[in-house]
Amino acid sequence: MPWLLVVPAVLGMAFLVLPLAGLLVRAPWSTLPWRLSEPQVLEALRLSLVTASMATAVCLVLGVPLAWLLARTDFPGRRLLRALVTVPLVLPPVVGGVALLLVLGRRGLIGQWLESAFGFSLPFTTAGVVVAEAFVAMPFLVIAVEGALRAADVRYEEAAATLGASRFTVFRRVTLPLVAPGVLAGAVLCWARALGEFGATITFAGNFPGRTQTMPLAVYLALETEPEAAIVLSLVLLAVSVVILVALRDRWVGAAA
Repeated sequence: MPWLLVVPAVLGMAFLVLPLAGLLVRAPWSTLPWRLSEPQVLEALRLSLVTASMATAVCLVLGVPLAWLLARTDFPGRRLLRALVTVPLVLPPVVGGVALLLVLGRRGLIGQWLESAFGFSLPFTTAGVVVAEAFVAMPFLVIAVEGALRAADVRYEEAAATLGASRFTVFRRVTLPLVAPGVLAGAVLCWARALGEFGATITFAGNFPGRTQTMPLAVYLALETEPEAAIVLSLVLLAVSVVILVALRDRWVGAAA
């Protein structure tokens, strides 16, 4: 057995698992049902679920066509566009929030026009939470769907086109069913990323209970005043992450095989 590999592997596993174990050990299990029924916890849960679902819907509407464009068309600057689409994956979320403010804020490039023309402002609103979450989560969907499109057999689409189907009909009746598992996996990852978003949300939308305070923001605030509530919210986020990983495990294992 190569101990030079086993020892650092065990240390790496302990480094990742022990913090999660500490969360489980310190959880207030005896008061957990009561904690979960607290108004501030329920409100943060409700807002997080609603905004994450809305952000995922936005990502599906915009991200699936974008993935198709990157996977099935050839145009100048495609590589640059693909790189720009993935930038939010590596961009610090707080920087993303600042960028959103500069574009969609009241004095932003687009935000000032929205406010002057329609009296509409995105920052520090629930809609702003959805925008911030969609910004950081969309790359997960685009990457998953683009990969599925590249792996799909284009002969089915070509056959439908030769039978007289329009490009939109081919996309709707042939392409989407072919890549449906990839779309589903990308949507789940997108939803999970939106649910756990913190930096861009607090920078662009603030931390107002009942309006913009999602679960990660509630955890941050509760750590200073009520640590047990922070642990309970963290457990909820941990449970969601585990469920998602288990649900997608077969797809990842199958892709790796």
